[in-house]
Amino acid sequence: MSITNIQHFIKGSLTAGTSTRTQDVFNPATGAVTGSVALANTADVASAVAAAKAAFPAWADLPPLRRARVMFKFLELLNQNKDKLAHMITAEHGKVFTDAQGEVARGIDIVEFATGIPQLLKGDYTEQVSTGIDNWTLRQPLGVVAGITPFNFPVMVPMWMFPVAIAAGNTFILKPSPTDPTPSLFMAELLKQAGLPDGVFNVVQGDKEAVDALLVHPNVMAVSFVGSTPIANYIYETGAHHGKRVQALGGAKNHMVVMPDADIDQTVDALIGSAYGSAGERCMAISVAVFVGDVAEKVMPKLIERTKALQILNGTNLAAEMGPIVTSVAQQRITGYIEQGVKEGAQLLVDGRGFNGAAAGAGCDNGFWLGGTLFDHVTTDMRIYKEEIFGPVLSCVRAKDFAEAVNMINAHEFGNGVSIFTRDGSAAREFGRRIQVGMVGINVPIPVPMAWHGFGGWKKSLFGDMHAYGEEGVRFYTKQKSIMQRWPDSIGKGAEFVMPTSK
Repeated sequence: MSITNIQHFIKGSLTAGTSTRTQDVFNPATGAVTGSVALANTADVASAVAAAKAAFPAWADLPPLRRARVMFKFLELLNQNKDKLAHMITAEHGKVFTDAQGEVARGIDIVEFATGIPQLLKGDYTEQVSTGIDNWTLRQPLGVVAGITPFNFPVMVPMWMFPVAIAAGNTFILKPSPTDPTPSLFMAELLKQAGLPDGVFNVVQGDKEAVDALLVHPNVMAVSFVGSTPIANYIYETGAHHGKRVQALGGAKNHMVVMPDADIDQTVDALIGSAYGSAGERCMAISVAVFVGDVAEKVMPKLIERTKALQILNGTNLAAEMGPIVTSVAQQRITGYIEQGVKEGAQLLVDGRGFNGAAAGAGCDNGFWLGGTLFDHVTTDMRIYKEEIFGPVLSCVRAKDFAEAVNMINAHEFGNGVSIFTRDGSAAREFGRRIQVGMVGINVPIPVPMAWHGFGGWKKSLFGDMHAYGEEGVRFYTKQKSIMQRWPDSIGKGAEFVMPTSK
C-alpha cells in the first residue's frame, strides 16, 4: 500500500513546510499506516499567519453579501462531495460510514447558517439618543483567527468555527488533529474552488509545537479549541495571557437519568446508540446511566443483551453499528480504565476486551478493536465515574429518587451534556431548570444544538464566555463598535463639561 504525504495548505497551495518532523496516519480498522503527515514548526505557523494577515484587509472589506456568496458556493460543493468527505473520515478515524455521513451533514448545517451573515452582522441604531446625537453599533471582524480541533470530528468541529469566522470577515488558520488530517485539506480545496481568495483559509498540520506557536503569535487575535479539559485549560490560560480571545471546549461525563416511568425500549435504544455510537469517542456520548428507583431491574437485562449483540465491523460495512478505536494508544487507555473499574469493585457485565478484530471483517486482525463494555453498580468515588474515558464504556449507577440523581450530576466537575428519559412533564421541567449542565436533552440522548443555537457546556467543560457556532459564534469572531454622531448645525455654542444625556 502506498503512503500518502499529507501537507499543509498555506496561501492557496499545498506545501511541505520547513519542518522535517512527521507522524504516521493509520487506518484504525486494519492497523495499516496509510499516510505520513507533516508536523509544523514555528516557522511554518508564522508563514500561515503571514498569509492570513496579508489576505485580511481585502477580505474584510468585501460586502458581507459577497462573502456569503462564497459560502453558498462552498455549500453547493460540500453537498456534491459529502460522501467523499465521509469516506475520508471513516478511513482515518474509523467511525462507521453512516455516522461519518451524519457528521458531514451537521457540519453543512453550520455553513448554511453562515450564509446568513449579512443579517447576522446587522447592528442597532438609535436616533436622537441626546440632543442632535444619533448612536449605532456595528460588528467588525477580529483579523487572523485560529481553530485547534480534535480527532473525533475532523469535519464537523472545524465547521463549527471557520464558516462563521470567514463569513464574518476574518481569515482563518485550522490546526486539525494529526490523527485524521486528510479531510482538512479537502475542505481547503473546496473553499478554493468556491472562490475564496488565497490566504483566507489555511491549514497547518501539527502537534503541540504548532499549537504553542499559534497561542503566542501576536497576529493571531482569537483561538477556538475543542478537546480534553486539561488541554482546554492550558489553551485558555496561555491564549489569554497573550491577549487573545479564547473559546476552549473541554471534556465531558454525560449522564442519562432514567426515571421509573420511562419507556424501557426507547431508553435501551437511546443508551446503546449514545454510549456506543462512534465507539464512545464523542464529547456528547452518554457514559453514565443513572437509574432512579427500581427502573434498573427493567432496563439492565435488555441493555446487557443489546450490548453483547452490537454489530462491530469495519466502518465501510453499512451494517456496522460500531467501528474500531481511533488509535492503539487510545485502545490501551480505555482498556486500562476497564481494568481500573474491576479493581474498584464495579460489576463488569459485558467485557469488550475480548473482542477479536478478525470478526470485524477481512484484514481487520491488526486493527484497534474493542467491544462494547458495560459496568453496573458504579459509585461516584470510582475513577470510571469521575474521569472521561472517551471509549465504548457505559457505567450504570443507582439513585433512590429524582433529587439524588440531580444532586449527583450537579456535583460532577463536568457539565457538558445530560439527558432525562421520562413521561412526566413536571419532572422534565424541573430537571431542565435545576441541572447545572450546558446542554440538556429531554427524551433526547445526544442533545447537540442545531446550527443556529450554539454548542457549549458548563463548569470544566468550557473555558471562555461564549459557546461555539450560532449567534454566539458570530459574537466570538467579531468585536462591537459603538459610534455616536452629531453634525455642526445641531451643536450649540460653548464648551460642554458633562457627558451627553437624553435631556
